[in-house]
Amino acid sequence: MAGEFLPFTRPSIDEETIAGVAEVLRSGWITSGPQVKAFEAALAAHCRGRPVRTLNSGTAALELALRIAGIGPGDEVITSPLTWVATSNVVLTVGARPVFVDVDPVTRNLDLDGVEAAITPRTKAVIPVDLAGLPVDRDRIYEIARRRGLRVVEDAAQSFGANWRGTPIGAAGDLVAFSFHANKNITTTEGGALVLNDAAEARLCEKLRLQGVTRSGEDGMDVDVLGYKFNLTDVAARIGLGQLTQLEAFTAGRRELARRYFERFDTTLGCELPVADFAQSNWHMFQVTLPLPRLAFDRAGFIRQMRERGVGVGVHYPAVHLFGLYRVMGWREGDFPHAERIGRSIVTLPLFPAMTVADVDRVCAAVSEVIRGGLS
Repeated sequence: MAGEFLPFTRPSIDEETIAGVAEVLRSGWITSGPQVKAFEAALAAHCRGRPVRTLNSGTAALELALRIAGIGPGDEVITSPLTWVATSNVVLTVGARPVFVDVDPVTRNLDLDGVEAAITPRTKAVIPVDLAGLPVDRDRIYEIARRRGLRVVEDAAQSFGANWRGTPIGAAGDLVAFSFHANKNITTTEGGALVLNDAAEARLCEKLRLQGVTRSGEDGMDVDVLGYKFNLTDVAARIGLGQLTQLEAFTAGRRELARRYFERFDTTLGCELPVADFAQSNWHMFQVTLPLPRLAFDRAGFIRQMRERGVGVGVHYPAVHLFGLYRVMGWREGDFPHAERIGRSIVTLPLFPAMTVADVDRVCAAVSEVIRGGLS
């Protein structure tokens, strides 16, 4: 192994945030409380005044978005097969049916022509996914939604800090779900948030995230909806507050590293690189597809050889519709050829704020060595 092992991602948490967490722990109030309220206010400011409510995961944010939108049994929800499986799992959780549409082979996001073609009388919502932080065309998706009477639940789990034509993701649109998992551009270790349209939706979200409880006065309590246990803790929120102050610097650093990848990556290897968007994408991940038909090894072999060279590689993501849970619903290989090809050959290379351009050079050199050694 050459040099210190370089993982594909690593959170950057500063000493001030660590000290702030210690203060919360000493305060005696560690579950949802003043830190959650402060974090929600800061997130709302980032989203230009829209109401935001925090949750214990991005998955919870997606599920509550669907419930708030009234999605349930008998409904269809269109989404991408090239995503983390939570995106479609939550559709099943609320009793609806996920309807997959293939991705655009260049952006790797939903093919919006395919979305239009997949709409039926049972379609009630669409969940676009910003893969690796590259925003889906917001103008087109909302034009389709308005014309066809659909709710939009933005799976922006990977695009916090990105923007669409200068407007921060979350500052416009319908329901927007963020994730603050440990591998995201800002983290609360585990956590998420949901951007809502108005005060009524925000109140419903508050009830749904904590057992459906509504409190009044000192001892009054009622439960009039079925709720869940999705609240964020003050410990997590304090981490989020510290991270949020660094978002601009984190995004700038990621963009610099992504530019370096484009400068140093050997384009003769036959890999497909992501869209070179340095204005809108937050560069959550730097992903390339491998030229597997030309290689003497498979993706697992590539990952193993990169690890031997001290470089971590991720896989984000296998095509969801080919998982066993979805095959029993009737999805088969060949249904979505672009998502399947990308899902078989995509790898995530290291990209996180603490990296240096020298680290990028090291990754590019390792990729070249491994692939050139396997070309047949």
